[in-house]
Amino acid sequence: MMTATLWEQLIFTIGEITLILVFGFFIFSLVVVGISFYSIKKGQFYFPRLVKSGIVITEGMAKGICKFFGLDDKELTAFAIRLHNTMNMTAFSKINPEKRAIFIPQCLRNSQCPANLTPEGLICRRCGRCEIGAHIDRLESMGYKIWIAPGSTLIKRMVRKYKPDAVIGVGCLVEVREGLELLDKINIVGMGVITLKDGCVETLMNWNDLMDVAVLGIED
Repeated sequence: MMTATLWEQLIFTIGEITLILVFGFFIFSLVVVGISFYSIKKGQFYFPRLVKSGIVITEGMAKGICKFFGLDDKELTAFAIRLHNTMNMTAFSKINPEKRAIFIPQCLRNSQCPANLTPEGLICRRCGRCEIGAHIDRLESMGYKIWIAPGSTLIKRMVRKYKPDAVIGVGCLVEVREGLELLDKINIVGMGVITLKDGCVETLMNWNDLMDVAVLGIED
């Protein structure tokens, strides 16, 4: 009987601890979402390190809270990327352009693009059907290594091969967020630029957004 009672007490204690942890996790997620949207509203970052870590840790719960309150969880993801860029800005500015890389998604090209696919991505033919060629020329003149990537596999392979100290990743919200998380894990300074339109063909981006990041730390 005593053994059974001790076992019941142990199960009850474990249950209490679990409920406390779940409740604490929910409260933390709620705080992270609240601070994030308050920061978005005010146009200023509050408790940036707490929020950055919190969004990563509580991603699923945070998105659930956003949906419950009718908030746009995509806005939360975009905010997390802006916050990440802001926190990496100083470190990125100190890195020489020759040690920086830019990965541009192949979905930005024209549907009639004549570019050839190689083991190092698509090679732009400068055909003028899209804006990629002109901007690549400008960025390469600054010292950047640039790849037009058909997928994340090529990005990982090029990072392993060329070992850049900093990377600018262009893509949709999900791609950029996952890319920045990967770069954090391998200790590479990452900056993200979000496309204006999602999709697989002829997507859009504001090239000025990319240039604003690319010129950081570079004198005219």
